[in-house]
Amino acid sequence: MGPCNTCVWLFANLLQSRHPFNVIFIFLCLRTSPRLLCVATQQKNPGQNVDEDQSQSHNEQKAEASPAEKMLTEEKAKLEEQLKEVTDKYKRALADAENVRQRSQKLVEEAKLYGIQSFCKDLLEVADILEKATESVPKEEIKDENPHLKSLYEGLVMTEVQIQKVFKKHGLLRLNPVGAKFDPYEHEALFHAPMEGKEPGTIALVSKIGYKLHGRTLRPALVGVVKDA
Repeated sequence: MGPCNTCVWLFANLLQSRHPFNVIFIFLCLRTSPRLLCVATQQKNPGQNVDEDQSQSHNEQKAEASPAEKMLTEEKAKLEEQLKEVTDKYKRALADAENVRQRSQKLVEEAKLYGIQSFCKDLLEVADILEKATESVPKEEIKDENPHLKSLYEGLVMTEVQIQKVFKKHGLLRLNPVGAKFDPYEHEALFHAPMEGKEPGTIALVSKIGYKLHGRTLRPALVGVVKDA
């Protein structure tokens, strides 16, 4: 039969005291019932037992929560990876949109500059005819005695000057490269021939005038190029 609660409580209080008589009494009691010491010791430190129970309960709860925390960590990692991918795609889309915008703007600007290219090519034929017409008139025949021929010639020259002004206004310039170095981007060689006093690789003769539209060759000049003898 175990000790009663009253005895245990009394014995626990005696343990807390350091009086010599209490020590002697405890010694005598231990000889009779050693079990009292164990029970009293447990009741002497009830707070410690409670702390141990709470710590054990906390560890059990922590162990139980570990799978949930692991799942949340994995979900967080997945979401961060998805966010990274979406951000990368967004930046790429912005870069592509900017490239498209720049290309479109460049195309619009080129359309403004070179939209009249076909029209200019057609007008070049008119300019060529005017130039040939003025060149075909004998200079010695342009006299006051020939007022009709003189007036016609002066009209042709004025028309040619005016059309060249219009060409220049819209960025269309003549290429008459006599004596210049041959450039395959601006000139088209009809023949190569040695010529005294001329540097090889230079243009000795222009058979047909070329034109450039805003720096771009619209029609290359047809030329004869000097070569080594």
